[in-house]
Amino acid sequence: MEQKDLQTIKQRFGIIGNSPLLNRGIEVAVQVAPTDLSVLITGESGVGKENFPKIIHAYSLRRHKKDAYFAVNCGAIPKGTLESELFGHEKGAFTDARAERKGYFEIADGGTLFLDEVGELPLPTQARLLRVLETGEFIRMGSSEVQKTNVRVVAATNLNIPKAIEEGRFREDLYYRLNTIEIKVPALRERKEDIPLLFRKFVVDFAEKYRMPAIRLTDEATEMLKSYYWQGNVRQLKNVAQRISLIEKFREITPDILAHYLPAHQMQRGLALVGNTSQKEMPMEELKMLYNMIGMMKREMDMMKEQLATLQQQDTHTSIPEEIMEWEPKNNVLDIDEVAVVADVEPEATTILEEPDLKLANLEKDTIQKALLKNGGNRKATAVELGLSERTLYRKIKDYGL
Repeated sequence: MEQKDLQTIKQRFGIIGNSPLLNRGIEVAVQVAPTDLSVLITGESGVGKENFPKIIHAYSLRRHKKDAYFAVNCGAIPKGTLESELFGHEKGAFTDARAERKGYFEIADGGTLFLDEVGELPLPTQARLLRVLETGEFIRMGSSEVQKTNVRVVAATNLNIPKAIEEGRFREDLYYRLNTIEIKVPALRERKEDIPLLFRKFVVDFAEKYRMPAIRLTDEATEMLKSYYWQGNVRQLKNVAQRISLIEKFREITPDILAHYLPAHQMQRGLALVGNTSQKEMPMEELKMLYNMIGMMKREMDMMKEQLATLQQQDTHTSIPEEIMEWEPKNNVLDIDEVAVVADVEPEATTILEEPDLKLANLEKDTIQKALLKNGGNRKATAVELGLSERTLYRKIKDYGL
């Protein structure tokens, strides 16, 4: 699929991001749309699974039928009325059935039916759903008449279906019938490059809605946002963007401010994805300092690359290794275990020192030393820059013998 076609689809359905995993999911949705194959959309809660059934219907032959797309949240309907909602009922079928009623499989005949949270269906309803998928036939509650329907079913779930099958909570035959084509929507932490784009879109929307200036993240806060675990995915990110936009008076958001809106336990999990840190939890203060350190190191690497580029222009005989000039953090996130450190390089130097095995403690010590030198030994100013309390900074200076 051409890039311009992909962007057109994203704009039409309000999808933001350029992740290859996200793009692949959209391409598969468009590719299977003209068929009548059942599609199962999987992914964590809050990733935006609801967009993909709309894409499938919009690019299918069923789109020409008026009012042909229906979405049903299976987890939101009480179990006692679920079968009535899906398959309909006759008058007197149960206590409150005062008149006959068509179900979604009857109403959606000729169209597309999106069954969200299909993993929440009780086993008896799963058996009836399997029959509709295999034969196109169903029976209203309280009736003995078999009815036919021509519905394209697209289902979605955030459950681990193979595990649910092992536990006896989901029918294996239904899983294989729904899973003719599977589209996996990536979690937000799997497309870190899209996080700043999404956050910016949300804060601009809220700024326009509430007629206030949009908030802006510092570089360090952006890195913190990208390194966060985001267990609630896009839904959680939008919630955080809205809360900060409405509550914070100062429109420039630092890591210190951002940390108040991010649950600490998810910050620990996100940090483990950025670097191979210990599973032992860190105090929030040290986490803030770590994100500040990451931002400082990234700026130093950018400055070093600029200096080396200037040196190369001045001396055409100077050879600058490509790995230095082309180095970028993976996914624009600085990985602590993969930082290439160029130590004490003089302007006229033509060789680069080898990359050491950089440990977190050495990184912390080095950052504190540099901050102390920058602030002329002023511990109070150093603590402010690193996002630490003076007491914590004094303890670390003592621990490292600085």
